[in-house]
Amino acid sequence: MAEHPHAALVRRGYEAFNRGDMETLAEMLTGDATHHVPGSSPLSGDYKGRDEMLAYYRRLAEESDGTMTVTLLNVLVDGRGHAVSVHRVLAKRKGRTIDAMGGIVFRIIGDKATDLDECMKDIEVNDEFWS
Repeated sequence: MAEHPHAALVRRGYEAFNRGDMETLAEMLTGDATHHVPGSSPLSGDYKGRDEMLAYYRRLAEESDGTMTVTLLNVLVDGRGHAVSVHRVLAKRKGRTIDAMGGIVFRIIGDKATDLDECMKDIEVNDEFWS
């Protein structure tokens, strides 16, 4: 059985993110897409539009000196434009290491992601690491 197209899109996005392939990520997002990042760290907030989102992804790489990897563990889809990912984040920054679980709720229109709501198992740990 072939993988659902929305699951394949999410998987492709994680692969591109880990390679730092911003061109592929840009192709996968609508122009007005938004990534919502919870918490109260300097990186928390809403990144509105493809350009802001890509700048955020670049900043994650810069802030972690390129050590950040996000391992996709599972993707769930509803067949109606929603996908949910579960992932593990590993990164080093300023002498600290983060090993955290999280996920993203994706809203997909056609073959592009339009809204990404990030969720974290422990927001406080994430806030401390990125602050």
